[in-house]
Amino acid sequence: MAVTDVLGGSKGRGSGAPWRNWAGNVTARPARTVAPASTEELAAAVRTAAAEGLTVKAVGTGHSFTAAAATDGLLIRPERLTGIRRIDRVAGTVTVAAGTPLKDLNRALSAHGLSLTNMGDVMEQTVSGATSTGTHGTGRDSASIAAQITALELVTADGSVLRCSAGENAEVFAGARLGLGALGVVSELTFVVEPEFLLTAREEPMTFDEVTDRFGELAAENEHFEFYWFPHTGNCNTKRNNRSQGPAAPPGRVSGWIEDELLSNGVFQVACAVGRAVPAAIPGIAKVSSRALSARTYTDIPYKVFTSPRRVRFVEMEYALPRAAAIETLRELKALVERSAFRISFPVEVRTAPADDIALSTASGRDTVYIAVHMYRGTPYQGYFGAVERIMTAHEGRPHWGKLHTRDAAYLAEVYPRFGEFTALRDRLDPERRFANGYLRQVLGE
Repeated sequence: MAVTDVLGGSKGRGSGAPWRNWAGNVTARPARTVAPASTEELAAAVRTAAAEGLTVKAVGTGHSFTAAAATDGLLIRPERLTGIRRIDRVAGTVTVAAGTPLKDLNRALSAHGLSLTNMGDVMEQTVSGATSTGTHGTGRDSASIAAQITALELVTADGSVLRCSAGENAEVFAGARLGLGALGVVSELTFVVEPEFLLTAREEPMTFDEVTDRFGELAAENEHFEFYWFPHTGNCNTKRNNRSQGPAAPPGRVSGWIEDELLSNGVFQVACAVGRAVPAAIPGIAKVSSRALSARTYTDIPYKVFTSPRRVRFVEMEYALPRAAAIETLRELKALVERSAFRISFPVEVRTAPADDIALSTASGRDTVYIAVHMYRGTPYQGYFGAVERIMTAHEGRPHWGKLHTRDAAYLAEVYPRFGEFTALRDRLDPERRFANGYLRQVLGE
């Protein structure tokens, strides 16, 4: 069955309008902005930019905290390059235009009784933005969104269109699944999907000592395990998601609103604002906040379990660590907070992923634990993030490509065994650096 234009798009933006990311920490002033509605229009825009000597960057919905999409050249916006292009039930795949938001893809798949196997906890991103920067959820066996790609379409520096899969342009496919926008502009992606299933989520408080002592057991026994540690406390909140035969039992309308909107967003927003104004109050607020969320169990379709609303704005840094180094690193992080003057209002998030075979994936070649730290938007974060980063890099950590870090190409070449393979592919596909910007020069070199 083929489905075309299930999802619509909106009109493009005016030329050269300033662009700002979701967190507000990155601003770009492109020379020109376009919003193509097809692969052909996208390719024509790249050719025109090349003729004019402009660099080119595509932007999603701005959920990266780095300047990965910033440009002073041609900015390609996603809002008209949207929609499901094909659903192949026999192959178990969906092909979708690159600018489609994950939230729209999830809802459309659900309407057809289908689902992605795993996803992150935010679904505002476009599919190409999420995959190009390595967005991931948590999973014992199922990896990042990029690892679920089976084919893609790429507009390269001369405006030609490459169709890539394991059987066609395989070398390009190997890199472009998570390409940072360095190899070209992705115009469509094909993901493996499966019949929609149910997940039972079990959320409950646990002490830091218990969750770190039992981490190996909890990660092995659950399909999807994650936890949040509240700095200045010994308290965590854990979440275990496992497949269920049902029946569906979603959170009640009132109780779900209290947990997901009032406590996790509304009250938390107020607490963060108070903490920004009066940092000395943060440890006390943290002790109250860490006890506010109660244990609960519910069963629902995947995207309603994996994802959650994020209305409190923040900046974030996340590192991917070898699984064996996770607990030592967490204990060092807790000791850092306890001995320092830092006042941290956001919980630390811990997730897992299996090794994959993507050159620039943060889980490339090794089973991985992710540790993410956040600060409320407008709060000075550099000292805290810098101290955390020193801990992470001491354990061969790999920074998330879309989240704040200071690592450069020399460091990254040491922690990614296939780094040179990717940069050689970039040299071949974009020798004139049509798709370069300051961030790519930092992380990939000139």
